[in-house]
Amino acid sequence: MSEEILINVTPPETRVAVVENGVVQEMIIERADRAGLVGNIYKGLVCRVLPGMQAAFVDIGLDRAAFLHASDIFGTLGGDTRPEHIYELVHEGDLVVVQVVKDPLGTKGARLTTNISIASRYLVCMPALTTTGVSQKIDDDEERRRLRDILQRYVEAHPGEGSFIGRTAAEGVSEEVLVKDMDFLIKLWSGVKRRCVQTSSVGLIHDDLPLALRALRDLVTPEVERIRIDSRAMFEQALPFAANYIPEIQERIDHYQGERPLFDLYGIEEEIKKALLRKVSLKSGGHLVIDQTEAMTTIDINTGAFVGHRNLEETIFKTNLEAAQAICRQLRLRNLGGIIIIDFIDMSEEEHKRQVLRALEKCLARDHAKTHITEVSSLGLVEMTRKRTRESLEHVLCEPCPCCGGRGSIKTAETTCYEIFREILREARQFDVEALLVLASQEVVDRMLDEESAYLAELEAFIGHPIRLQAEALYTQEQYDVVLI
Repeated sequence: MSEEILINVTPPETRVAVVENGVVQEMIIERADRAGLVGNIYKGLVCRVLPGMQAAFVDIGLDRAAFLHASDIFGTLGGDTRPEHIYELVHEGDLVVVQVVKDPLGTKGARLTTNISIASRYLVCMPALTTTGVSQKIDDDEERRRLRDILQRYVEAHPGEGSFIGRTAAEGVSEEVLVKDMDFLIKLWSGVKRRCVQTSSVGLIHDDLPLALRALRDLVTPEVERIRIDSRAMFEQALPFAANYIPEIQERIDHYQGERPLFDLYGIEEEIKKALLRKVSLKSGGHLVIDQTEAMTTIDINTGAFVGHRNLEETIFKTNLEAAQAICRQLRLRNLGGIIIIDFIDMSEEEHKRQVLRALEKCLARDHAKTHITEVSSLGLVEMTRKRTRESLEHVLCEPCPCCGGRGSIKTAETTCYEIFREILREARQFDVEALLVLASQEVVDRMLDEESAYLAELEAFIGHPIRLQAEALYTQEQYDVVLI
């Protein structure tokens, strides 16, 4: 599988696209005024403790207070010494060193932990822990033992410096390179500790790398053939960064200088537009319908124009198999997280259900986010979760519609007309007026003068006062005012 990483950098935003076999699979967008906070370390002030939620709100200098749960406070997981109450851990007015593990999402503040971790290309340093670990995505048992032995020897030779977890990228890396990485992480953590001691106020202690460099650190795999950057300034930052920390990818970094925009060249702008639509077409003629709500994301599969060639069960099975691959791509592309409910077309054969679930799991294995899938429920639904650490593509690029307020629909002109008629009756009975003026959208006024004209005339006769109509260009179809004259 050929894979490329495209990095588009402009002053207001940075965009990173992961392209596999010519098809964009993942998009990360970071705005300059709303940069991602995950990985940043802060000194915060506990401003409120909520015993009922076993959590605290911490001021770390952002617009909204961040959330710190008792389970995310180091020393509270496992063992018989786990405190029973949040007040045994923190108090209002305490200064704490915390790290962001989840960006602010919607109206929610950032999620924090006191169990600090610092990542490099191959390793994650956990200063507060003493046990080493290896990524579960490394399947080879012998390689896992080799990495664990290297990390354990280093930890034993440097007591009190914390522990390390080997990332997926560490597979096959020599001991010399890993030791160099651990030395770097320990020096970095020493600098963070020093700034923690020197800083007495709320604020940022250590910020993670910018998105373009994070992409080099976290997204580059052996399958990646080329990293293309369209910014000369970022390209000049990326080369020394790669030379120091990831020398094996240095030759794969390319400065794109073509006249045509990089994302246009690969058709990514069009894919971003499609990723904001509810409906996703499948090659067979079927389609997905994706609805993102506050509580969860629902995905419905339909055969659409696909009629198959053999029988109904075979048609449904093939549609579901194709949908499973499309769903995995859409989850990554749209960065959908939290609870996800997939309504596959009902299958009667158990073997078909098993194969569809296996196809879903196989496709999700390439996802960087942690996922968990359940079996097909009695209602024919597949429930899954996908770890969410940043806003979805829709939340980054869009905002609620000012007309419908995010409902996805607005009242018809007919409904608004009937509301206006009821309001006219109320006003006429309550106040002594000579006439009434109705301000509404052009669509509503047109309907009142056409389909509803007979009832409007009856209403005028009933209240004994003239009713005047005035179209307002800035009014939505739901807005109206009844003015007393």
